[in-house]
Amino acid sequence: MKTLLQGNYAVAEAVRLARVQLVAAYPITPQTPIYEKLSDMENEGILPGVMMRTESEHSAMAACIAASLTGVRTFTATASQGLALMHEMLHFASGNRVPIVMCNVNRVVAVPWAFGSDQSDSLSQRDTGWLQFYCEDAQEALDTVIQAYRIAEQALLPVMVAIDGFFTSHFIEPIEIPDQASVDAFLPAFSIPTRFNEADPAYIANVVNPEQYMGYRQKSFEDMENTRPLIKEANEEYQRIIGRGYEAVESVNTDDADIVLVTSGAMTSTARVTIQSLREKGVKAGLLKMKLLRPFPTREVQEILKNTRKIAVLDRNISLGKGGIWCQELKAALYPLENRPIITGYIAGICGADVSPDMIEDMVVKALERERSDDLPIWVRRDQ
Repeated sequence: MKTLLQGNYAVAEAVRLARVQLVAAYPITPQTPIYEKLSDMENEGILPGVMMRTESEHSAMAACIAASLTGVRTFTATASQGLALMHEMLHFASGNRVPIVMCNVNRVVAVPWAFGSDQSDSLSQRDTGWLQFYCEDAQEALDTVIQAYRIAEQALLPVMVAIDGFFTSHFIEPIEIPDQASVDAFLPAFSIPTRFNEADPAYIANVVNPEQYMGYRQKSFEDMENTRPLIKEANEEYQRIIGRGYEAVESVNTDDADIVLVTSGAMTSTARVTIQSLREKGVKAGLLKMKLLRPFPTREVQEILKNTRKIAVLDRNISLGKGGIWCQELKAALYPLENRPIITGYIAGICGADVSPDMIEDMVVKALERERSDDLPIWVRRDQ
């Protein structure tokens, strides 16, 4: 069914279609419409599960963990300070191997207090043991949430789906909502090992010795690595049944490119237009869209960029003391290449600041002129 929906509502539709049994959440801008829409669905009797209205995001994640351990499909959503408050429980979720799916609506973290889009909130959680996917638009958000449940439940690992605050969460776009029968054909009924009996409660996360703990960490690492074929298979099956798919790494005009622009999230849509415009002006520019952060798609990136001479990375985030996080990841992935490309990192769009086609074009042209990589990022601001 084709309709017009904002990104937050598209996520809520995906939760309904996935037949989620428990939603535990606490409202925070710009995630709140997800919470509100799911509450409306519960009131209308069309949400298969129940809403649990918790007193904080920390409690919301704790509730999802407990419910998942009893054999229930769960969902939560948050943003910014809410995700920061969840941090402790994110480790508990991955350590307990529960297949929770969470939508994080990217928003800048305080201080100072602000509300614009910024990936720093979710990227700062990259080492908590969650798979992370970044979506370009509302359609991709809906489809990725549904795919996330299949991946999470096969791997017994939690998945975070990130969308840009306001640009994706609140903009209204035409999207296609799949029918329930098609989603049911793609996503089997929830069935994972039940590790907690509510009739006979017990503590399950007992103390272990150093060697045992290291074994757990190694197993978690290996199982995260083993999600790579699961991600690929889920996307292929979704494409077969639903008719849409999204690669972990999407390349556009990279084969003959003199320079490749690397983006993620909503800025990718602007970058697509810019790359086409540059091509028309005689600049051989390509685009690499990063959807998957964890596990990082190192082999795919190396294969696509192995013959690329110059790369510009556009980050809507900042790791203070280092630079853009996607740029860091790209540099690490490409370091083993015999002919390493010259990589220029840009910081732009922080807190939802506008990133226009002319700004991106200027970044690409200037990066094309550079003859060495720099460890420090270049800040791009309209007020400078």
